[in-house]
Amino acid sequence: MEYKDYYQILGIGKDADEDGIRKAFRKLARKYHPDVAKDKDAAEAKFKEINEAYEVLSDPEKRQKYDQLGPNWEQFAQGVPPGAAGGYRTNVPPSGFEGYEFRQGDATGWGGFEFSGTGFSDFFETFFGGGASRWSDGGTFTRGPREARGGGPRMGRDIQADIMVTLEEALRGSTRQVTLKRRDPQSGDAKKETYSVRIPAGVREGQLIRMAGQGEAGAAGGKAGDLFLHVRLERHPDFRVQGSDLYYELPVAPWEAALGAKITIPTLEGRVAIKIPAGTGSGRKLRLRGQGLPLKSGGRGDLHAEVTVAVPAKVAAEERKLWEKLQATSTWDPRA
Repeated sequence: MEYKDYYQILGIGKDADEDGIRKAFRKLARKYHPDVAKDKDAAEAKFKEINEAYEVLSDPEKRQKYDQLGPNWEQFAQGVPPGAAGGYRTNVPPSGFEGYEFRQGDATGWGGFEFSGTGFSDFFETFFGGGASRWSDGGTFTRGPREARGGGPRMGRDIQADIMVTLEEALRGSTRQVTLKRRDPQSGDAKKETYSVRIPAGVREGQLIRMAGQGEAGAAGGKAGDLFLHVRLERHPDFRVQGSDLYYELPVAPWEAALGAKITIPTLEGRVAIKIPAGTGSGRKLRLRGQGLPLKSGGRGDLHAEVTVAVPAKVAAEERKLWEKLQATSTWDPRA
């Protein structure tokens, strides 16, 4: 399992604040988004890596866990006993990981299951995704073998992994190839199986895609558990998602806001023209009906363009004269 330096991936320091993390993500996401990059395969892999880094560092709880793993991340993932050379000096794991089981000698760190094609790395799955699962008597979303009790048939546990779904896939639906490698807990032998997973149009953040019978094997003739893929919508450089609606931050020039304008903005299906009414102020939302994600009841949600009146950081000498003339002649007082 390869360690992921999420700070290096986003090109930021460990002291970066929330705004700095967001700006770094957007800058890189716009550069590597498969829709604009020339080498789409390489860009897609890089874009997913950027998404993964932002998924962790933009979430205060995940970021704290990540920072606390520190140089001992590998020993922790492999279950090095407390006090071992290079391992932990106490019986207390990093904060936030209490109760998680990581098995000695298991390179994946989570009981013999390994995924590919989900859009997330093994490192993410181990510590921050479905892979970092708690033991549970309820048998839901857990990892690792369990023994049959009383010698009777016992159903295998369900297992869970995360799957990164693009907004385009959420809009149109798709079919993905996901590979699951199972490692026998006794022999250590690995077996790979590839499945076609249908991503339904209109899928939501947090939705579970169930693959019956693909979980842990049952004991003493019991049925196998199920595999659940936990949907995480890919972060987009232009849009944020709320239910079936999309939100887009729309910067406009002061003269566009004051006089009105017709401009084009991106949607999931290409650019469209939108009218900026004269007198539009920051914070106003302009709605484009039916440009969001599919609704459960049919149809689609909306795209909301949230207006921000932007000003230039620097102005040329001629521009300054025009601004000064406007200042001298205007009777408008924004604080009145």
